[in-house]
Amino acid sequence: MDRRGRTAFIVSFLAPATLIYGWFVVWPFLQAVQFSTYRWRGLSMNRQFTGAENFKRLFGDQVFWQSVGHNLWLLLVCGVVTVALSVGLAHALKGGGLAGRTLRAVYLFPQVISLVAVAVLWQFIFNPQGLLNGGLRLIGVTKPPTWLGDPKLALGAVGAAFVWYVLGFYVMLFAAGLQSIPEDVFEAAELDGSKGMHRFTRLTWPLLWSVKRVAVVYLVVNVMNVFALVFLMTRGGPDRKSEVMLTYLYEQAFTDSQFGYATALAVGNFVVIMALSLLILFIFRRDPTTRKA
Repeated sequence: MDRRGRTAFIVSFLAPATLIYGWFVVWPFLQAVQFSTYRWRGLSMNRQFTGAENFKRLFGDQVFWQSVGHNLWLLLVCGVVTVALSVGLAHALKGGGLAGRTLRAVYLFPQVISLVAVAVLWQFIFNPQGLLNGGLRLIGVTKPPTWLGDPKLALGAVGAAFVWYVLGFYVMLFAAGLQSIPEDVFEAAELDGSKGMHRFTRLTWPLLWSVKRVAVVYLVVNVMNVFALVFLMTRGGPDRKSEVMLTYLYEQAFTDSQFGYATALAVGNFVVIMALSLLILFIFRRDPTTRKA
C-alpha cells in the first residue's frame, strides 16, 4: 500500500469517530459558549445578547470562587487521602488468592451501586440520630456534632463519602499497576538488601508513574464534576459551606432560571478542569523510569 492509500485507509477509520465526537461533544460545547453570551431564562427562545456580561459577573461572583475553592479543597485533601489509601490497600492485596480477590470486590462494590443510594446511605450515617452519632454516644460523647448541619464539618463529611465511593476504582487501578511490574525486579531489589519502605519509595512508587498520572487526571475530572453527592447530602449548605461549582450552576439554572449565566458557569467549570488536567500532564510529562543516564 502506497502512502496515499495508507492515508485514505487511516482517514476512513478515523472519520466516523471524529464526526460523532464533533457532533456530540465539540458542537454542544460551542453552543454552550454561544448561549453564555445571552441573558436567557431558558423557558423560551426569547433571549438578549449581552456579550461578555455573564463572564464579567462570573469573575466578580464571590459564591462562584467560594465553590471553586471547595472543589479544590476536595481535590487536594480527598485526592491525597484516596491515592494514599488505594496504594496501601493495593499493595496489601497484591498477593493473589481468594481473600485478595474477595477484598477487591468488596472495595469495588460502591462503584456498582447508584450514587443516589450512596448519598442516602451517608446522609443516614451522618444524621444526628444516625449510626455515627449513635456510636459516639455509646463511648460517652454526650453532644455529638451535627455533621451535615455544621458549617465547619459539612464539606469534610461530603469528602468522606466521596472517598468511600471512589476508593475501589483506584484500588483496582493501582493493583493493576503493581501486577504489571515484573517480579524479578523485586527479587533483584531484595537481593540488594532493599526492603520495606525503602523498596517502596525507591522502586515501587517510581514504577507506578504512568498509573499515577492516570489516577490524578481521573481524580481531577471526578472531583471537579462532583454534583449528585453534594446536592443530595447538603444541597451546598449550610450557608454555602459545601457549595461546589455544579450545585451552584444547578441553582442558577433551575432555581433562579438564569440559563445564560448558568451556561457561563459551565464554561468556567470546563476551563478550570482543562487547566488542571493540562497542569497535571505537564507535571507528569517525564517518566523518571525512562530517563537516560
